[in-house]
Amino acid sequence: MKDKYPNGLRAAMDAKAIGVTDLATSVGTSKQNIQRWRDQERKLPVEWAEEISRELDIDLTSLLLPQVGPRGAPLISWVSAGGLKTPSVVLEANEAKMVYAHDLDPKGDWIALQVEGDSMDRISPPESVIFVNRKDRRLVPNACYVIADAEGGQASYKRFRPNPDRWEPVSTNPDHQPVIVKKGREPVIVGRVRKTLLSM
Repeated sequence: MKDKYPNGLRAAMDAKAIGVTDLATSVGTSKQNIQRWRDQERKLPVEWAEEISRELDIDLTSLLLPQVGPRGAPLISWVSAGGLKTPSVVLEANEAKMVYAHDLDPKGDWIALQVEGDSMDRISPPESVIFVNRKDRRLVPNACYVIADAEGGQASYKRFRPNPDRWEPVSTNPDHQPVIVKKGREPVIVGRVRKTLLSM
């Protein structure tokens, strides 16, 4: 019976783009065990969860307590909290370090980005990490988004305000000014920013 013993193995395998055979070989167990744990037909033992978490470089809690523990997102690059800029490095999700946060919608398509610049420093200081849901692109007044140019190469992080439509900084630096949206020049919405993570 599937989904009898909830765990976070399927989500972790999907995030790391690793299959049943490869994971079984890496941790030294059978494909059948991995399949049964992934499909939640058997309880995932703590000792095997520890092995798998080390192999996948993820938090043990996200495997054993996915319903209450943090959810992960791949930290694929940085984003400008200023003008549109092109990141120097963008990693594939399966190559990126995973970062974790509570209260992320399990139905979301999450990526994490490190903030560069101070135009959003009241809510996301430089070097903080933002969690972006790429499934959530509906514009909501006062919500924050990662936006990109039409070609998708340059991106920025801003707050949306309507009437007139504009992208605003949320900053202690008065040099940053709102950008009015011109008709026919609307940016591409990458996703809505739902959380900021700051390490002290």
